[in-house]
Amino acid sequence: MVQSLNVSGIVNAFRVLRNPSLIIPHLVVDDIRQIDYKKLKQQGVKVMAFDKDNCLTAPYENRISADFEPAWKLCKDTFGHDRVIIVSNSAGTDDDKNHQQIMPVLRHAIKKPGGGGALLERFQHVAKPREMAMVGDRLFTDILFGNLNGTVTVLTRKIISEKGDNAIAARIRRFEHRLLDFLLKRKVDPPTIVDN
Repeated sequence: MVQSLNVSGIVNAFRVLRNPSLIIPHLVVDDIRQIDYKKLKQQGVKVMAFDKDNCLTAPYENRISADFEPAWKLCKDTFGHDRVIIVSNSAGTDDDKNHQQIMPVLRHAIKKPGGGGALLERFQHVAKPREMAMVGDRLFTDILFGNLNGTVTVLTRKIISEKGDNAIAARIRRFEHRLLDFLLKRKVDPPTIVDN
């Protein structure tokens, strides 16, 4: 599977120029094993949404990285299997021709950071946006997606592998990490999560 051009990502990058806080995560961890799922639940989070590639799996693979399986299970046990979902720019989009799903994947037509309506609609009877958390390894897609939609955002800084990764995405990710460090040194805070 290969990702196509992400027009939503390009368009929404201009929003970041006006409001850099949109790419600042509420929480930064090395990987999903460092997330305190029970604490998030105590703080009111009811739904967990995850990016797939380099957050849960190696790029374009359909199997959770073995190192992350215990954390993945803990997350599902904490929130319930029906409240944990993948929001990916590969799986669940039109780029995913066979829609092979070994885990629950949100089907959405618009790539992150756009397309938040699909996630909010899927869980509208379960949680408000502020009661959802978006976890991912990319600022301009995953974190921007979560912040634009009013969710708690969690950045995973360590990737699983650059092998098989989209070369442009890998370069952009390295730039994003330098940009995040720059913005954090200048005390740019993440957006305030409001009651919507």
